[in-house]
Amino acid sequence: MIARAAIVASLTLAAIAPAAAQSCPEPLASARRLALATATGMDTSQATLRLYERSAPDAPWRAVAPAEPALIGRTGMAWSLFFRTLARHGEPVKTEGDKRAPAGFYRIGGAFGFGADPRPGYTRIAEGMTCVDDPASTHYNRITTRRVVGNAVSGENMWRVPEYRRGLFVDYPTDRGARAGSCIFIHLRVPGKAGTGGCVALPEARLTALQDFAAPGAVLGIMPQQALSRLAACLPPASDQR
Repeated sequence: MIARAAIVASLTLAAIAPAAAQSCPEPLASARRLALATATGMDTSQATLRLYERSAPDAPWRAVAPAEPALIGRTGMAWSLFFRTLARHGEPVKTEGDKRAPAGFYRIGGAFGFGADPRPGYTRIAEGMTCVDDPASTHYNRITTRRVVGNAVSGENMWRVPEYRRGLFVDYPTDRGARAGSCIFIHLRVPGKAGTGGCVALPEARLTALQDFAAPGAVLGIMPQQALSRLAACLPPASDQR
């Protein structure tokens, strides 16, 4: 059994109110730190990551690091279940196994990895740790162990995935009945990979810096550039996103 409260909090199944196009959705509305990954469209795996912070929820965003390349789902991105109201005609909505990153905004959880780390809330990936991606399982979108779920349940054996040598949990809300996607992380970018299974991948130096940036609490945004104007009042100025 895994007793880490950070894991439970990081992969929650709790429902949140769907985002409205003309309001600032949570967790973006109350965030003071933002890691924003944008792509030129919804069918590309290439994205750009920018970091911002602000002094209060009603204060303007300020860029705090240069833009850097990131990798997202190998088939691009799709609107997650709770941000689907932002979608326009023809834009995809995320489903399990589509290899798309979930467009929307999510709290970044604690850091994780294969080795020891002094960061508060850090989770060391141990043998047997599995993130369940099987919608038929009551453990869907949760990290547990093979001892608990058995070998017949589909899931990522995290201790065997090189990309998970360093990473961050993402508080990605989902719905088992809707097969709305699971096991979303920020993890290492491995050379030779054209995209991820739906996560955000970064070079190790950038990921290490993001682990430090996210420590006090931060939000991950995954957005196509054509949708940024739909939340213009909530995001950094367009001039800061070029």
